[in-house]
Amino acid sequence: MFDFSKYKDKLKNDIGEKRFNHVIRVKDMALKINKNIDIEKIKTAALLHDCAKYNEKYYLDKYKKYCDFSNEIISNKAILHSFLGPIVAKYEYGVDDEEILNAIKYHTTGRENMTDFEKIIFLADACEENRNYEGVDKLRELAFKNLDDAVLFSLDGTIKSLVDRKMVIFPLTIKARNYLLREKNG
Repeated sequence: MFDFSKYKDKLKNDIGEKRFNHVIRVKDMALKINKNIDIEKIKTAALLHDCAKYNEKYYLDKYKKYCDFSNEIISNKAILHSFLGPIVAKYEYGVDDEEILNAIKYHTTGRENMTDFEKIIFLADACEENRNYEGVDKLRELAFKNLDDAVLFSLDGTIKSLVDRKMVIFPLTIKARNYLLREKNG
């Protein structure tokens, strides 16, 4: 399993002090939200979910043979790090567990039929204790009660915000929302 003590300094150096503190808070929130997922896997995904952030260009160049990304992903800085994250987690930090890599990959966009593990990392990132935006308290409350309701609430908020700011909505986000709505409404 991932030995955080071995990589702590590297991660802090790669993402900076502020982002490092964020991933620690995401880990803490993920452990609070956790619904019977292996604790070490939760910790690993939470700690590495932003491992490619701020170094996207460097990692795109370094791992270009693994980066068959669409222009839509490459041009969207808000999501690029999450798609690079599994590659960085694997080759820089030695993580090869597919569940962990998928939780890292989809922590920003979500996707159809997310696993509970993916939902926990997605939600922990969205509602860690330093997050402060309209609706975050309700999101935290929902996260402890029902993962699907919480993810749907978060996706709705993200989509509304992107529409209000006239920004592109990544298709996986819309698909994730629609999937949850179909599941909820039968």
